[in-house]
Amino acid sequence: CVHLLLNYKSGTLFQISDALIKRVQISQEQWVKGALEPKVSAEFDLTLDSEPLLQSIYQLDFIQMKCRVPVSVPPIPLLQLEKCCTRNNSVTLAWRMPPLSHNPVEGYILELDDGDGGQFREVYVGKETLCTIDGLHFNSTYNARVKAFNSSGFGPYSKTVILQTSDVAWFTFDPSSAHRDIVLSNDNQTATCNSYDDRVVLGTAAFSKGVHYWELHVDRYDNHPDPAFGIARINVVKDMMLGKDDKAWAMYVDNNRSWFMHCNSHTNRTEGGVSKGATVGVLLDLNKHNLTFYINGQQQGPPAFENIKGVFMPALSLNRNVQVTLHTGLEVP
Repeated sequence: CVHLLLNYKSGTLFQISDALIKRVQISQEQWVKGALEPKVSAEFDLTLDSEPLLQSIYQLDFIQMKCRVPVSVPPIPLLQLEKCCTRNNSVTLAWRMPPLSHNPVEGYILELDDGDGGQFREVYVGKETLCTIDGLHFNSTYNARVKAFNSSGFGPYSKTVILQTSDVAWFTFDPSSAHRDIVLSNDNQTATCNSYDDRVVLGTAAFSKGVHYWELHVDRYDNHPDPAFGIARINVVKDMMLGKDDKAWAMYVDNNRSWFMHCNSHTNRTEGGVSKGATVGVLLDLNKHNLTFYINGQQQGPPAFENIKGVFMPALSLNRNVQVTLHTGLEVP
């Protein structure tokens, strides 16, 4: 409209401008009202169904999260001295954790020195709070300590406890080491044999240090057998006379004389034998590293073997014609 008016006389525009502006305003109002206002009737009703949402909310599980506390190493174990003891060359130790200790414990490490003031070494790792260690030196002083551990590391050591092993050895014949033909009685202190062939049995003690003496009393002696007395390694041959292999050092004796034997080599024949009621003594001196024999309290020949080193067990071979009884815990002659 403005374009057409401009093509005619300019006065015409001014004559109709007010009416034109009003017309445009009315048209604009009608367009906005028709295009932008929602076309909703008075009866329109909007309803929100919240029931499924509420059901989901009711089914939720709520928990209260706690702050994770870092795990610390265990505290110092307490040694139970009233339960710690020694027997022969074995020591038993017991310990517990202090009361009101909240840090978890996964296990313990028990350490023992060498009985001569040397370095500590681990002798047990596990969950138990009681431990027995066998095979220690006689007449020796040991230091022991224990610590606990968990996923965070090792706790501090306990106080050190000092344990003294026996001065002398108390032991018996060992059923687990005996040849099957050996028969033990009298609380494993008396030995006989079912075979005419020589059979070997060992003692329950093992020696690697110190001076040790034991005796064997001849309870029965028939038809002049030749039993052998001495020491041996744990893996000595059990079905022949003691001293015939390289794992044993022995004196075998009949009713008139004796010989020393090792590696089936016979040496130092000495007059003087045994009979029923006789006593044979064995002196193992691991300070001087030699082995000496006695019959009825008298030394039988010179020291039988010298420069012997290692771990030795009391040993005996006999057949069915002889019976002997072991006596231990004796003073050194």
